[in-house]
Amino acid sequence: MSLKLEDSLGLIYQEVLKRNPGEPEFHQAAIEVFESLNPVMAKHPEIAKKKILQRICEPERQIIFRVPWVDDRGEIQVNRGFRVQFNSALGPYKGGIRFHPSVNLSVIKFLGFEQIFKNSLTGLPIGGGKGGSDFDPKGKSDNEIMRFCQSFMTELYRHIGEHTDVPAGDIGVGAREIGYMFGQYKRITNRYESGVFTGKGVAWGGSLARKEATGYGTVFFAQEMLKARGDSLDGKTVIVSGSGNVAIYAIEKAITYGAKVIACSDSSGYIVDENGLDLDLIKRLKEVEYARIEKYAEQVKHAKFYKEGSIWSVPCDVALPCATQNELNAKDAEMLVKNGCKTVAEGANMPCTPDAIRILQAAKTSYGPGKAANAGGVATSALEMQQNASRDSWSHDYTEARLQDIMINIHKTCYETAAEYGCPGDYVMGANIAGFLRVSNAIDAMGVI
Repeated sequence: MSLKLEDSLGLIYQEVLKRNPGEPEFHQAAIEVFESLNPVMAKHPEIAKKKILQRICEPERQIIFRVPWVDDRGEIQVNRGFRVQFNSALGPYKGGIRFHPSVNLSVIKFLGFEQIFKNSLTGLPIGGGKGGSDFDPKGKSDNEIMRFCQSFMTELYRHIGEHTDVPAGDIGVGAREIGYMFGQYKRITNRYESGVFTGKGVAWGGSLARKEATGYGTVFFAQEMLKARGDSLDGKTVIVSGSGNVAIYAIEKAITYGAKVIACSDSSGYIVDENGLDLDLIKRLKEVEYARIEKYAEQVKHAKFYKEGSIWSVPCDVALPCATQNELNAKDAEMLVKNGCKTVAEGANMPCTPDAIRILQAAKTSYGPGKAANAGGVATSALEMQQNASRDSWSHDYTEARLQDIMINIHKTCYETAAEYGCPGDYVMGANIAGFLRVSNAIDAMGVI
């Protein structure tokens, strides 16, 4: 921790640690924001006096519940469900639901805390929240997933609504899972409330371009980072971690900008194709066959699959971490810098460790944090909410154009805020300060709530 304990921010952070023991992911997300706020607290002493930061760090509501369900063998299984409704100063809570064995309260709180500032940066009227379960959908039948989702929603339904809390998908939760949860919500409430979920199927209230939005948005942001340095993605060599929705559509959009994407990964390892990845093959393997990425190397003979090692050892100009939190550590960052990488934009939530971020910034690598660079997903979710509210449906091109405008504005806000507070080119400072100030001003305007 770089803050001195006698500083007001240091004391507040110690209070956060004391009130939230055993939550390392949440602590990591909190200190990353705290370390940006010294110039803000100096310029706006009223923030400390009114305890705005303490109020932001304490969720408005934390819901933990049992999720019992019956598997295909007739055996009862029990999982744990979470929904952390962190802050609604700007609008209804908004954030995804994650189904993964790693889910616990700390993970959900880190994601929800990040979501506050990410949603703030979009400029749209949405607050921050997150939810999920330690349920693992891998290897489960459709019927098992349906029964789990129905049990999950039997508790969660009472805590959400289009004007209260609007969940979406995340890791392990796609249109199938959202369909099952929305169906149970409709069944229990007797209301067809389209705006209660985003990431729905297009045929029943979903938004075109939502599936692509996070990956596209990350690349839009990376392009703006390069433009700020008088450069572009055209002709650049790119590596992308992951091979889910975010990674696939980051690859797709990077290719349209003239980049050559040569590597991607999954939990089994990573592939390198020096000729440029065959995107259609990756989509087929991952979206149709649900196969491991090593199958790519079996079908493209010049490509290489690596079970061991790090994708970040592959030389590149631009790196897009799009898999999961803390996937890129200090050693990885050192390899990227050594190999000449000049731009890193986060498609996942908190994929770079604090040490990795320090190494990238010290090397003058242009680094875009997730709360800015991957805000495209939630931005398009908010656009889906607008369509649901007006009973309207927009074209893919129109929605993508709105998304691009939002990402350009997020970059502009981060860039200008960093310069205003004496840290030109520091997107971490710019994103944290800009996101924080908008939430802080809203909380202050509403009194002590």
